[in-house]
This record gives sequence, C-alpha cells and structure tokens, in this order.
Amino acid sequence: MRERGPETPAEADGTTGLFTAVGKMLRLLRERKGLTQKEFGALVGYGPDAISAIERGVRTPQPDLLEKADEILDAGGLLREVIPEVQAAMTKARTRHPEWYRSYAGLEAEAVSLYDYSTMGVLGLLQTEDYARAVFTQRHPPLDEETIEKRVADRLSRQQLFEKWPPPECSFVIEQAVLERPIGGSSVHSGQLRQLLRIGRMRNVQLQVMPTSRHEHPCLDNSFTLLIPKGREQVVYMESQGYPRLITDREEVRVLAARYGIIRAQALTPDESLDLIEKMLEER
Repeated sequence: MRERGPETPAEADGTTGLFTAVGKMLRLLRERKGLTQKEFGALVGYGPDAISAIERGVRTPQPDLLEKADEILDAGGLLREVIPEVQAAMTKARTRHPEWYRSYAGLEAEAVSLYDYSTMGVLGLLQTEDYARAVFTQRHPPLDEETIEKRVADRLSRQQLFEKWPPPECSFVIEQAVLERPIGGSSVHSGQLRQLLRIGRMRNVQLQVMPTSRHEHPCLDNSFTLLIPKGREQVVYMESQGYPRLITDREEVRVLAARYGIIRAQALTPDESLDLIEKMLEER
C-alpha cells in the first residue's frame, strides 16, 4: 500500500514561520533571563517538554503564556504584540494536517467531549514528542525526515485541546498491552507512562486501563474515538491501516457509544489504572 503523505503545511500563509519565530524569541528571552526550561515552565504553568516544543516551533504558544512570559522575561510588550497574529494563525492550524484527516482534526479541536478506546498504540492526542517521533520513524514504508518532523509537529499541536477553557470532558480506555509495549526504548516508554499519569490526573479526564487478564471483552476490533463537537451531534472516528472513516450515521454512532460504555465498565477504575501505571514505572 502506498504511504499517504501529508499535504504541505501552512508555510504559504506564514503559520509555521510565525510559530518558529515566536519560539526563538521566547528561547532568547528566557536564556537572557538565566532561566532553564523547567524553571520558566514552572513560572508560566507549563512542563519543560511543552516549553521545549514551543521554543522549537512545534507547539503553538498560547496567548495566556505570551502574556505571562512578557512580564516574567521583561520583554517590554514584544510578546504581547504578537498575540493577535498568533490567534489568527491558530485558526489556520488545521491546514497542517493531511487532507484526508482534516475533517476530523477540525471536529476534535471543537470537541466538548471526547472518548477514545486504544488497542495498538497510545492515542496521538496523548503521545509525548519522543513517542510520536518513534512511531513515525518506525513506519513502513519509511518516511523521510522532513515528513516525520511535520507529522510530529501536527500531532503535538492537537494537544492544545487540553488547554481550552472550559475543558472538554475526556475519557480514555487503553489496553494494558499498549502500556507494556516499549515503543522507542526504555527512556521513551517511561516518559510516555509519566505523560499518561499527568493527563490522567487532570480534573476533566478519566483514564482507564483494560486488563489483559479479562476473560470477556466487548470489542476485539479496531480502536475508535467518540466525540461531540460544540453545537453538533456525536460522531465516531476510526482508522484501519491508514484508511480513515468518519461515522455520522446516528444508529452506527449509538451502537459504538453503547459498546464504549461496556468497555469502560469492564476496565479498571481510573484510580486503579493510575496505580497500575505507577507500578509499571517503579518496576522499570
């Protein structure tokens, strides 16, 4: 099967270049202030990985971060001045995704609720940068380095969903085998487990693990995502070997929503799931 390549990102309208330029400014101002990425992240409410991604232009700098950073880094209004351009660019961010994925990407960005069941790998929305890069690097037939970096950037950009206010209601059920698969090696695997713990502890998120030991299972089939975009009806998205399907038929959506309810009921509770992930980290 021929590998589908992504459409050209939005360099033409300046989106990619703008995020890269703002990221460079943040890095230079932070270093001039003598702050590490971890120290700066603590001051603005972001983790060091997120700050790193923003400074490299692969994650969009949110307006609230730019407001805080302008004061903390003594930027003299420089960062505040670019907020309107960043907000305009954010509305075009969906054009970074492949055309075949774009319809879903737009719906996901507007989601007020999102429920996902993952069977083979960690959902892209939950992946660390290193895990995402390992996934795309291991793809066959191989992808060129430029395409890998573009896809990693696109995947990380989706995680702005967690920074919305009010936040969407999220539920994630992950097969235990997914958590045991050390994609990218030990260090990448550990970082991904820590990411799941962080996201799983968010107030708007319920993260559950489906134990491999279950004798009965309601869905020995593909992964799928249920979501409700703002002001619209629930839809389902799934992929099989790179071929996407967006389901809007009410009866099909109802069947999968009912199936997801059974999956949640048979999985470990959120607390039990986080305990299991913590135990897996301790045993590494």
